[in-house]
Amino acid sequence: MFSERRKTVEADRKGDFMYRRDFLVRTGQAIGAVALASALRTAEALASKQSASDSPNWEEVRRNFNLAPDLIHMSGFFLASHPKAVRDAIEAHRLALDANPIEYWFANTVKSEAAVAAAAAHYLGVDPADIALTDSTTMGLGLLYSGLKLRANQEILTTTHDHYSTETSLRLRAERTGASVHKISLYRDAAAKSLDEIVGNVTKSITPQTRVLAVTWVHSCTGVKLPLRAIADALKPINADRAEQDRVLLCVDGVHGLGVDGTELPDLGCDFFIAGCHKWMFGPRGTGLVWGTPTAWSAATATIPTFDDANYEMWMELRPKAPIPIGAWMSPGGFHSFEHRWALDRAFQFHQSIGKPRVAERIHSLNRQLKEGLAKMSNIKLYTPMEHELSAGIVCFDVQGMQAQQVVDQLRKKKIIASVTPYKMQYARLSPGLLNSPPEVEAVLAAIRELRA
Repeated sequence: MFSERRKTVEADRKGDFMYRRDFLVRTGQAIGAVALASALRTAEALASKQSASDSPNWEEVRRNFNLAPDLIHMSGFFLASHPKAVRDAIEAHRLALDANPIEYWFANTVKSEAAVAAAAAHYLGVDPADIALTDSTTMGLGLLYSGLKLRANQEILTTTHDHYSTETSLRLRAERTGASVHKISLYRDAAAKSLDEIVGNVTKSITPQTRVLAVTWVHSCTGVKLPLRAIADALKPINADRAEQDRVLLCVDGVHGLGVDGTELPDLGCDFFIAGCHKWMFGPRGTGLVWGTPTAWSAATATIPTFDDANYEMWMELRPKAPIPIGAWMSPGGFHSFEHRWALDRAFQFHQSIGKPRVAERIHSLNRQLKEGLAKMSNIKLYTPMEHELSAGIVCFDVQGMQAQQVVDQLRKKKIIASVTPYKMQYARLSPGLLNSPPEVEAVLAAIRELRA
């Protein structure tokens, strides 16, 4: 367990460190020795005491948010509105930082970041020591891919369905290392795709030079959800005969799956998982994480200095050199919007209070309602698969004779917030989530039936 992996905090080197700053540093040391263990116990206790009878109903969930009540919000995946628990935590941290920044920072940075890592780890079913904290999916992708150890004769395999942030991060890494990038299409028709088609297209594209397989769990361009477990299983025989430095690493942009399906990361079978937390998780804006298995992390190096307390104190020669948890080592240091970062644990707790299975069932139910309604309209081309195994919370479609932006603009006139896919092929996009209801989905379907070019 993580408590066995984290080194015990050692005593201060001899000397008089009783001036105020070092008193606070040493207070941080004492907290750091037990912070992760205490925070994880808290996260487990909060989740275990929750029962089905305690879970809020969907109207109660919706009342936690300050969304404009006269609009139907069908683009909640883009940037989260904060629930009350998150808003309150942000405000409490903000007030305290404004009142006494330095003392509040030294007194809270270790235990607050430990609480965030523990809450995320409990939700994801992983070790908190393996989680690095970031500010967004894009930052996480950049940090990971810029630090992966690659040889010039190795290859990065990715897809034509991935986001600009993945594509650019991989290109920049290839330019610096001499490695090559190969892009493939995973399916011809998003709505008609199959698990076998996707897995087959991946496996037949892997060569002896392939070191990285970079994919996105849920494609925001089509709403397709990849069968990550099946892909991971298909990689096992390929990796079985490879040396560790040649093994194919499965790296996943998971932002549009995190907070939807509630799947624990070991069940996905990936090596790295990167996501922002300010979308489906309802986390504070400007928060994210990168998780990797201990073995996978050995293939990456940090690119931004950490401000982990132990490492900082080793640099100041206040303690002997010693290993620190990989998640802390990979977390970028510097000064962040701490009131937001330190409130992230409340978002994970909010989801746990509802119940991960309830969240998944609700989102899939609303999305199926929307897709079934769209499929009955003769002038609609639906791109998102109907099956929940191959889709999540994003639905992409075309209205015959209309550009995607026209669809979005006309729906806005009806007080419905939709969006356009930010890719070369542009579709209209809706994302029923926890803050929507079946009557709202029906109202959206009625509005789409009335659309005219």
